[in-house]
Order: sequence, then C-alpha cells, then structure tokens
Amino acid sequence: MWQSRLGIIVGVTSQPLFHHPVCLLGRLDFHAQERFTKALAPLGLLPRQFGMLSLLAENDGQSQQQLCESLDVHRNVMVGLVDELEKRDLVERRRHPGDRRAHAVHLLPTGRALQAEAERLLDEFETELLGGLSREEARTLVALLQKVGRHAGLDFVAHPGLTAGAPAVGP
Repeated sequence: MWQSRLGIIVGVTSQPLFHHPVCLLGRLDFHAQERFTKALAPLGLLPRQFGMLSLLAENDGQSQQQLCESLDVHRNVMVGLVDELEKRDLVERRRHPGDRRAHAVHLLPTGRALQAEAERLLDEFETELLGGLSREEARTLVALLQKVGRHAGLDFVAHPGLTAGAPAVGP
C-alpha cells in the first residue's frame, strides 16, 4: 500500500502514474471512448452521431442554429453532422415553422430506432464497465465525477467530440 500526496491510499501497481486521479481518469476515458466507438460500429454510428440522435430523440424539430447553441457546436460542424445523418435517412431538414429562413432538424423513424438500439448498446457497455460496482457505488461515482467536472468549469452541455474542433466526417 502507498499513500499519494492527496492522502489517497492506493494498492501497489506496476504503473505509479495510475496513483494519480488525473491519470486514472485519462486512461478510463481512452478506454471508454474506444470501447463505445467499437460498440456502435456494427450500427455504423460514431459517438458524435449517437449524441446528435439522442438530442433529437429528446428535443426534436429544433433549428440547426438552436442545436448549435444548445450543444455549443460551431455551425460548420453542425451542418456536416446533419448532412451525415440525412444521407442515411436518419434525420431530415424541414422548414422551421417559426422562421422560414431556418430549417428544423427532425428525427425520422429509422433514426429513432437506430438511436434506441445504440442506447441499448450503451447501457450494456456501462453495465459491463461498472460491473465491479454496486448500484449505489455507480450512482456515487457519477455524482462525484459530475462534481469534479463542475469544479473544473465543465457545463456538460456538449461532448468534446461535438465541438468546433471535431471533424464532421462519417465512419
């Protein structure tokens, strides 16, 4: 056993860096992103596409500008993302009822079904990833990660993969 500078008691590992929370979080993030991307691959979805389908499943018919604002996404990224999903007949653009200059993005039945299947795969992956924790421990982990994120100034509005720096290309 070893005690970190933060006073955290940790077991001995072959990688001393993993005694540091930031290194553990980074490694877990890489692992989770890699595994989630692989889980979505049979559906032909990328995580950013899943995120967009999920947003539309909860709040369908927003203008592209509204989607950009709610996700803090650059309009060029949004256009590419909607184009990707529209080419696959998962979403469609329609004239926005409140602004004839704008287009509303709507989730089509195929998109809704694909999002539901992807959500099921995400649930399975999370169950596997957190399988060593009780339900209460998993809830505590989520609450603690959210607290750390808020303290770090994160707003949890948009995933970094949806922001302006992310490429808008398909799989």
